[in-house]
Amino acid sequence: MAELLLELLSEEIPARMQARAAEDLAKMVGDGLSKQGLTFKTPLTYVTPRRLALVIQDLPEATPDISEERRGPRVGSPEQALDGFLKGAGVTLDQCEQRDTGKGVFYFAVIAKSGRPTADVIKDVVEQTMAAFPWPKSMRWGSGSARWVRPLQSIICLFDGAVVPVEFGGIKAGNQTRGHRFLAPDAFTVSDVLSYVVNLSKAYVMLDSQQRREEILEQARDAAKAAGLTLKEDEGLLAEVTGLVEWPTVLVGSFDEGFMAVPDEVLVTSMRSHQKYFSLLKSDGRLANRFLVVANMPSSASEQIISGNQRVLRARLSDAKFFWDTDLKTPLVAWVPKLADRLYYQGLGTVADKAARLSKLAGHIADLLGTEAAEASRAGFLAKADLSSDMVGEFPELQGVMGRYYALKDKESAAVADAIGEHYSPAGPSDACPTAPVSIAVALADKIDTLVGFFGIGEKPTGSKDPFALRRAALGIIRLILENGVRLPLRDVLVFAHGLYAALPTDATTTARELTLFFADRMKNHLRDKGVGHDRIAAAFRGADDDLFRVEARAKALEAFLASDDGRNLLVAYRRAGNIVRIEGEKDKTDYLSTRWEFTGGLDEENALNDALSQVDQACRAAGEDFTAAMGAMAKLRAPVDAFFDKVTVNSAVAQERTRRLGLLGRICDLMNNIADFSAIEG
Repeated sequence: MAELLLELLSEEIPARMQARAAEDLAKMVGDGLSKQGLTFKTPLTYVTPRRLALVIQDLPEATPDISEERRGPRVGSPEQALDGFLKGAGVTLDQCEQRDTGKGVFYFAVIAKSGRPTADVIKDVVEQTMAAFPWPKSMRWGSGSARWVRPLQSIICLFDGAVVPVEFGGIKAGNQTRGHRFLAPDAFTVSDVLSYVVNLSKAYVMLDSQQRREEILEQARDAAKAAGLTLKEDEGLLAEVTGLVEWPTVLVGSFDEGFMAVPDEVLVTSMRSHQKYFSLLKSDGRLANRFLVVANMPSSASEQIISGNQRVLRARLSDAKFFWDTDLKTPLVAWVPKLADRLYYQGLGTVADKAARLSKLAGHIADLLGTEAAEASRAGFLAKADLSSDMVGEFPELQGVMGRYYALKDKESAAVADAIGEHYSPAGPSDACPTAPVSIAVALADKIDTLVGFFGIGEKPTGSKDPFALRRAALGIIRLILENGVRLPLRDVLVFAHGLYAALPTDATTTARELTLFFADRMKNHLRDKGVGHDRIAAAFRGADDDLFRVEARAKALEAFLASDDGRNLLVAYRRAGNIVRIEGEKDKTDYLSTRWEFTGGLDEENALNDALSQVDQACRAAGEDFTAAMGAMAKLRAPVDAFFDKVTVNSAVAQERTRRLGLLGRICDLMNNIADFSAIEG
């Protein structure tokens, strides 16, 4: 068994593309080799700013020999048909066998194919992979037509230590590579995977991205501790800088105290987005005027690197301070009219139109929640105003955040300012939810307005495509409701929101119905992560319930109930009863689920079941929305239901008895369906 080493050395690969490129390389080459019948260990990939590398071990020297059998025409068929078969199979008539298949005697050709050398297969697979590689963006270089993410410099392709003659973009594979661009630029020879890894390390290249990540994080924490500060952890930035360096060295820099008058979020964003610097925090959690830069050079050049980065950062922060000082001269409300110059989306009006809708919708939701409608309305009106500010124009990711600062400067109430700052939240599954009542109302209004508008013009998510992040908006609404215990008549709110638009192609009732189903689908994903089955959630919706808080409580109680013996057995009885009343109802043209007959008494088992159904019905009504208690009450049906099915013949020859017993079965189903739609339960 032998090993394959593939390295594709190029100009710098954008950090955001590296992880996916490594996955694609392993999958495409691995799949290509597998299709040729080769077996091997799981491919290992490595990626640095300048190279993609792949290692596959335990490859055989050749693909397996195969024997293929083809059936030809019937013996005695026209000569033309026989010649075509022989030509296609690549055999002569003497090499064919005649076999009786029971449907006649046919010619059969057995074609033996010897295995191909693995090196030949590797050449074909690698060249095909490189030609079809799915870079998000790629380029041509020189006079050739080949495309790669950045100009390719060299290729290593070794199988069992020998060069595989891969060629792409005019570059032929060899056994040489280069180390760090500045510290070890000379080429060196590689004989196998071990020498490749060892010699790259000597040439100042940490090949393993996980090793680089851990090295950066350890150095950053140590540097922060040495400065008496704490590192502001940032997973996204850590992943990015890991893809920017091959030999990381973390250095500490500083900036002028005068910039500390600018909000912390602005300083952090400027350092992060423009310069890829880590921020440092004081013991009280406030931002310090220090930063960490991850250099791609050893510490011997640290003074010049720090000085250069401080000079660049000074210019960046000067710009940020200018935007801040300029924005403070204009009241937040004065930017609202400028929103009329911004198109929200074709068919949905301008951003000024959205602000007007948010004001009304946030106030309406606040009324329903029993909180300050005037403050919610004011926050909704001002929520988008900071889009017209210089700061948000430079740093779009600070929208909402800056609005809060400007609102506080204008003496708006803290509740209004906080609602402006939090109205985009939660922006993702790991983002915190607002908890203040006014903030909840405005955040709900922003997302509901978005969903109603885009569904109203038919711009719905399809498959994996969701360009307007509508699934995220729906999940945000679900989290706001569930995590804050909000009781909201969602369907009515959706209809109200629809009425705030000047005109939408889809009517309010249809839009509300489609969105309710959309929320149900999102709820399945959200609660699935909490151990609640998707069918339990479907059952909890009962087709029409739009109180998501109640749906969650019902789904969780149902999950626990069906995990018990009583719950599982009662579900079996429900299905049995449902099948009987459905089949007999179709025969009789009678709906035994909804029709009620006065129970006049019968066998002991019938009487016991009737009494149990009445008692459990009363207990479930008394339980109200305590679904755990309601499920517990339903569990008491198990014994009388089991006894009924054991002792009672439902399809009695006496019509009155048959109707009475079918009515009891209908009551079982109806009672259980009043708690949840048990017909939606799978399994």
